[in-house]
Amino acid sequence: MGEYKKPLPLITKLSRVFYDGCKENKLLFQKCEDCNEIIFFPKELCPKCMGHNLAWKESKGKGKIYTFTVTYDFAPPEFMEDVPYALAIINLDEGFSMMSNIVECDFDKLTCEMPVEVVFDPVTVEITLPRFRPVEPQG
Repeated sequence: MGEYKKPLPLITKLSRVFYDGCKENKLLFQKCEDCNEIIFFPKELCPKCMGHNLAWKESKGKGKIYTFTVTYDFAPPEFMEDVPYALAIINLDEGFSMMSNIVECDFDKLTCEMPVEVVFDPVTVEITLPRFRPVEPQG
């Protein structure tokens, strides 16, 4: 594994569970055991009922692209070697959304509502990032 030169997420006490899950190829989210609210990104209390009874659940890692953009030019310096790259908001089947890259596809064939699945990218020894690829082979 070469040296990763892009920005890395800040691992906090709260987010560590999520990133430890990614290292195990598990996409985790929280669910309030009091009101059943689905929660992502990790929180200390439920934004709906303000309860503290939050449990970690494993997502199946499948969803659909809500919206996306493909960067062909003028990327931040750390990402210039990746141009073109796609960034999307994914609506996961469990009811939460997250932003991530779309990989392993022809960017000209990306569409909103396209089914995608999570893949895990171990960028450093400590950090594995979730990315998404189309469920159907592209090409």
